[in-house]
Amino acid sequence: MQARPDLHHCDRLWRNARLATLAPDKPGLGEIEAGVVAAAGGRIVYAGPEAEAPALEAEVVEDCQGRWILPGLIDPHTHLVYAGDRSREFEMRLEGASYEEIAREGGGIVSTMRATRAASEADLTDAALPRLDALLAEGVTTVEIKSGYGLSLDAELKQLRAARALEGRRGVSVVTTFLGAHALPPEFREDRKAYLDLVCDEMIPAVSAAGLAEAVDGFCESIAFTPSEMRRVFEAARGCGLKVKLHAEQLSNQGGAALAAEFAALSADHLEHLDAGDAACLAAAGTTAVLLPGAFYFMRETKLPLIEALRANRVPMAIATDCNPGTSPLTSPLLAMNMAATLFRLTVVECLAGMTREAARALGRLDDVGTLEAGKRCDLTIWDIERPAELVYRIGFNPLHMRVWSGR
Repeated sequence: MQARPDLHHCDRLWRNARLATLAPDKPGLGEIEAGVVAAAGGRIVYAGPEAEAPALEAEVVEDCQGRWILPGLIDPHTHLVYAGDRSREFEMRLEGASYEEIAREGGGIVSTMRATRAASEADLTDAALPRLDALLAEGVTTVEIKSGYGLSLDAELKQLRAARALEGRRGVSVVTTFLGAHALPPEFREDRKAYLDLVCDEMIPAVSAAGLAEAVDGFCESIAFTPSEMRRVFEAARGCGLKVKLHAEQLSNQGGAALAAEFAALSADHLEHLDAGDAACLAAAGTTAVLLPGAFYFMRETKLPLIEALRANRVPMAIATDCNPGTSPLTSPLLAMNMAATLFRLTVVECLAGMTREAARALGRLDDVGTLEAGKRCDLTIWDIERPAELVYRIGFNPLHMRVWSGR
């Protein structure tokens, strides 16, 4: 029998579903009733109303029974790979110590550095797996992981290799970022320039040559690195063909957001001390604002980011867990969205877009993931909910029915 010329063959079909496509050319969440998603070769070949779909034939057909399908969640800012524990610092903060005081007394990032340097690459991967599994259990299909707890060439490369190894252990896409300019290691306490020389002249070229990172990040803050120091880091990254992003305006306004915009950074992250002029700069540069409500909550901050200025300037806003051992030990993307809504007053649409479409934009991956559109990787989350708002509204509630990564 001759095959029908209008019949589209695919590997898998999800029908009888409601879709929140997050497509940028559709209003709101891009909602579609009575929708269908078809995948072939790990890619979406159709996502839309079933009544308008081409004739589809699939080896596997899933009846979603009216469940909602959203793009796979994306966590665009984590420090997932590290060793050690900093719960004692949590106690210290409860007793009145500030983040700066803890850092200056040898705690903070340097404490994690010591434990991370002592751990093997396999130990780091194994320690990160439970944290990664918690993210996957709530629908994450792409996660960004930064280095920055090694603060030496060998230890930073070890961290990045451990992060990349997670892809082989789980069905997830890992995006790695080099964060050598995270803190000043103790051995360089008296010679900041020498450490910047190491980061710019040795670490960044080595990371680039090994193909271990897609971007370079830094911590631009009064207790970390100045804008002029970060300018040098960014120039070194650009010289090696790496993209840049920046921890900016978290504890004070150091001009980091403006610097990120000047270099057309993928993202500027934190931004509690952003001003309206910075928001305009980010918009002009096409830089995404990554909001980290977990750190804001955990550190009991009171200075809210200027969400209205970001909205007014149409700056894309992503949301991330900022999973790290010291200031945001958070492994729940659903809770991160609820925090963004309750603390920062983001809307439901902004929250869901912030952990899908805009999170993909913050990683430079929007052409590949973040929305339900033909041609993109088939990363889906299927939810037992009546309305997408439930994913932002409810606390301690995980209605994930199925997570699909690359069509499987």
